[in-house]
Amino acid sequence: MSDEEHHFESKADAGASKTFPQQAGTIRKNGYIVIKGRPCKVVEVSTSKTGKHGHAKCHFVAIDIFTAKKLEDIVPSSHNCDVPHVNRTDYQLIDISEDGFISLLTDSGNTKDDLRLPSDESLLSQIKDGFAEGKDLIVTVMSSMGEEQICALKDIGPK
Repeated sequence: MSDEEHHFESKADAGASKTFPQQAGTIRKNGYIVIKGRPCKVVEVSTSKTGKHGHAKCHFVAIDIFTAKKLEDIVPSSHNCDVPHVNRTDYQLIDISEDGFISLLTDSGNTKDDLRLPSDESLLSQIKDGFAEGKDLIVTVMSSMGEEQICALKDIGPK
């Protein structure tokens, strides 16, 4: 119909949703839930009995997976809650830059240079010390709802 070529900017998520709905009564401890727009790991769930207005309520206590802040929410057990898609990916550490960014090697052989060093002091010192000693380090990056953060570290021996 037209001679023009169409160019589309490629998006990695292909328009996929950052969350999916799940009934509140089926979310368990150690599961994930979105509270106040933040992806959280559930540490405690308590369910109240049906009251005068007929709905049992679920009381969630959860910890934000990126900031470690404690958040709480109360939802009727028959209602849907948003559950974040949480992915964990391992990358090999290549370099630590002066400005606090970290350079990682992906499985496909490309580099990933858009991640900051973690704010957790013990993890930060483990990464810096291990890198200074010349060890081969594998970092685990947790990603959810458009955010990414280093959450764990593995030492696979000297280079």
